[in-house]
Amino acid sequence: MFRQTKTVFEKLRYLNLIGQQPSWRLRSTSAKEKVVEYQPGEKIHGFTVREVVAVPDLFLTAVKLTHDKTGAQYLHAARDDSNNLFSVQFRTTPMDSTGVPHILEHTVLCGSERYPCRDPFFKMLNRSLSTFMNAFTASDYTMYPFSTQNEKDFQNLLSVYLDAVFFPCLREQDFRQEGWRLENENPTDPNTPLVFKGVVFNEMKGFFSDNGRIYAQNLQNKLYPDHTYSVVSGGEPLAIPDLTWQQLRQFHATHYHPSNARFFTYGDLPLEQHLKQIEEEALSKFECINPNTEVPSQPHWSSPREDHVTCSPDTLAPDPARQNTLSVSYLLGDITDTFEGFTLSLLSSLMVSGPNSPFYKALIEPKIGSDFPSVVGYDGSTKQASFSIGLQGIAEKDTEKVKQIINQTIDDIIERGFEEERIEALLHKLEIEIKHQTTNFGLALASYIASSWNHGGDPVELLQINSSTAQFRQALKENPRFLQDKVKHYFKENTHRLTLSMSPDEAYMDKQSKAEKEKLQKKIQALSDCDRKEIYDKGLELLNAQSKTQDASCLPALKVSDIKPTIPITPVQIGTTGGVPVQYCEQPTNGLVYFRAMCSLNTLPEDLKLYVPLFCSVITKMGCGALDYRQQAQQMDLRTGGMSVTPQVITDSTQLDMYEQGVLLSSSCLERNLPHMFQLWSDIFNSPHFDEEERLRVLVMMSAQELSNGIAFSGHMYAMTRAGRHLTPAGDLQETFGGMEQVKFMKRIAEMSDLSGVIRTLPRIKKHLLNPENMRCAVNSTPQKMSETAAQLESFTKDIAENRKERKPVKTNIIERPLDPQNPSGPSRKLISELNFHPCQMKTFFQMPFPINFVSESIRAVPFSHEDYASLYILARMMMAKYLHGEIREKGGAYGGGARMGGGLFSFFSYRDPNSVQTLSAFRKGVDWAKSGQFTQQDIDEAKLAVFSNVDAPVAPSDKGMGQFIHGITDEMKQSLRERLFAVTHKSLVEVTERYLCAGQSTCGAAILGPENETIKKDPSWIVK
Repeated sequence: MFRQTKTVFEKLRYLNLIGQQPSWRLRSTSAKEKVVEYQPGEKIHGFTVREVVAVPDLFLTAVKLTHDKTGAQYLHAARDDSNNLFSVQFRTTPMDSTGVPHILEHTVLCGSERYPCRDPFFKMLNRSLSTFMNAFTASDYTMYPFSTQNEKDFQNLLSVYLDAVFFPCLREQDFRQEGWRLENENPTDPNTPLVFKGVVFNEMKGFFSDNGRIYAQNLQNKLYPDHTYSVVSGGEPLAIPDLTWQQLRQFHATHYHPSNARFFTYGDLPLEQHLKQIEEEALSKFECINPNTEVPSQPHWSSPREDHVTCSPDTLAPDPARQNTLSVSYLLGDITDTFEGFTLSLLSSLMVSGPNSPFYKALIEPKIGSDFPSVVGYDGSTKQASFSIGLQGIAEKDTEKVKQIINQTIDDIIERGFEEERIEALLHKLEIEIKHQTTNFGLALASYIASSWNHGGDPVELLQINSSTAQFRQALKENPRFLQDKVKHYFKENTHRLTLSMSPDEAYMDKQSKAEKEKLQKKIQALSDCDRKEIYDKGLELLNAQSKTQDASCLPALKVSDIKPTIPITPVQIGTTGGVPVQYCEQPTNGLVYFRAMCSLNTLPEDLKLYVPLFCSVITKMGCGALDYRQQAQQMDLRTGGMSVTPQVITDSTQLDMYEQGVLLSSSCLERNLPHMFQLWSDIFNSPHFDEEERLRVLVMMSAQELSNGIAFSGHMYAMTRAGRHLTPAGDLQETFGGMEQVKFMKRIAEMSDLSGVIRTLPRIKKHLLNPENMRCAVNSTPQKMSETAAQLESFTKDIAENRKERKPVKTNIIERPLDPQNPSGPSRKLISELNFHPCQMKTFFQMPFPINFVSESIRAVPFSHEDYASLYILARMMMAKYLHGEIREKGGAYGGGARMGGGLFSFFSYRDPNSVQTLSAFRKGVDWAKSGQFTQQDIDEAKLAVFSNVDAPVAPSDKGMGQFIHGITDEMKQSLRERLFAVTHKSLVEVTERYLCAGQSTCGAAILGPENETIKKDPSWIVK
């Protein structure tokens, strides 16, 4: 997977070190206690211990080691967390844009010496209980991480990963499938034209269909023009066909060596076992080399530079006349200076984050543009960091104005500095992020340390955030102008700065297409008849290999019997306070309190439904009570871990035509800030501000821009939402709230010159939604703080009681479901029942400025509690692994594709797909394959393992009990599903295929987002948008 490093670390830019509190496992000594006994200089399985450091802020002990023979570096983070992680990363520094590190990342996972079967990586997804498996290509490193809660599984996956990276087969056939190849359009017909094919080739065409990514990639290439950052490590689509198989093998030989490797392990499994396995299976077979992959520092420019690039026009942009982007980027210091990086990261947040930041005030609020560009703020993912600031959605005439504002704002910051309260709010945010616990903490750590460690930085120093915070406070104390001096040095006086502008070109897609055709013609003209014959023969060979049933018996696998038969029960108590139902869940939340409230939409008039997502996005951002929006943002940063409101459409677990509709309020805070958090919610309920049209316009533009930008990345989700629109009543509402309908609605709102109509609409929505009569709450906190939390919640319900009003539901067919199944007469959820709903078939095509497609077909199936749900769940996973992956990715060249079961629908999808109608045909053939029963017991068992790795994914303390609170799905219902999943048979899989997927033709919908499509235009069964 190619990731612009900027986006990999977007969430981590702010040191988002969010960990999971110990999921206790009975061991004679805890993971941390054991490693504390290691001494520097101690030898363990070919490694020497260099350093042992306790990091109490993160509840872990770090052990740094070096491999004696090869010099490989190793970091182990011992922590009482059963979700153990392994990662190995190599410094990969390409000097051209053929995408060699990215294609290599794909190809090493296609078979190795010990595991020579095709595609062991994808096969292991179905032979393990992994909680994460992937690989990433960044600008200057390639990383291979996995995590699992099962010890045997860890050893299995470690064995496969080590063999893949150090001893891959790197077959030419795999290079042609994953990278690029010339092949007949129809490989079985030599008379069809020759075209470019390949998974990475299509992935990168899809990647660069997103204007934000075109901009980010060009910015990096032009700010660092002298070495590896001047090229596209993921591959420029038109340069990819210049890569040869020999060059790929050579790149592996020089870069994938232990002397160029950094190993990271995390969790509660014993370190010795990892070291022993890594030494025996891989490192003992290598000698030390000098990999010579260091990235030199970018020579500093003596004067600033300007450049310009073009992109495709955005048909969904909020304002078609304002589609230019401009930003100024500055080269900063070396990222291996941990404290300087920490300081610049915090400084960046002070400069650009939130409505109180100087650049937000200067650039966003005057409405010159719609939002900051895709690259904004501090980026520590390259050897020398950078900082970028600018605007997207601007008119060409305003580019000079934007440059002037940027310069003026820097001068203003140097003169005025930052308010102390804003610095405190930022450090408070950091405190919450360290305390908050997520389930993939190991992965977050691996990603967080990767860039600095890659260039020789100290990964342990990076983890000691509290000491950096203390040093930061001390620096401010000693020099009150500490931050202003940094701004002066890095921005005002910095001659290494790039001003990059981007404008839309109507002919952009045509030029790209023409360039690809010319490249293709050049390749074809150089071919002899003999070459053409060889291409045809190789195409048939590849097709033959792809169509063969693979023998994966060489791969290790867990058995279904390794899966725990029961789930641990999460105790919840349900009561009422101030007439509002409340679910209490005691959890080890590490000093944080998590609050949620579900507010029903049942009384909201239908004509207001489209406005609900807009209402949700602005209700916490326009001010409330005595606070204007700036003060509100400041208080939220100072007192909470964030406050949000999101629309919810929840299909009932027993009836397909029943659903709950509402908005979910979510927030968290440190225990000491409970009264402040509830006061902020009280003010939002009692006196939200809606009257400031200028503020609303800023939020509308940002929201419309964000939706438009997101389609190229999440096109498959939009396709699935639209495909399911007419199949269930919930599906229709999901399209309204989160589908293409919402994107187009927000574009219309953003184009309005007068928002007074919208301003009149928001209070109407508020009176229906923020009504305690139609609300239920949930709190997760430590047992010690639960009674105080309950008392604060009670005072909150009293504060908002004036908003309580009994209103008639718009739809009269309301069904009540008890919140506590043990107490049928207690508080309830109120669901809408539309038993007269008639599903209908609808096929919709959205023409988009992309060179690739997102394709989906959805079929009306069964709800969660139905006896057939388990079989359909397993079937989706099995079809994905055993049929669709081969057809859509391997043969079709799409980046991804598969099937999923959920929300009452069985959905097929593809992602960054060069095909459209052919993929719909593959979905149908997948159904025929399942119906014919051409699968084995081994296939079923593997699908069960994959499903259970999802079902048993770890849940953070903040999210425990949420399945019951939001979806009405209790632990007993989950256990019942578990038993049905274990019981799925060959017979039941064939039966559900026949019952739902074959006969289901009359109740299926389809949707495609993609480029102009003549076949679909000529087919009257499609609606073209």
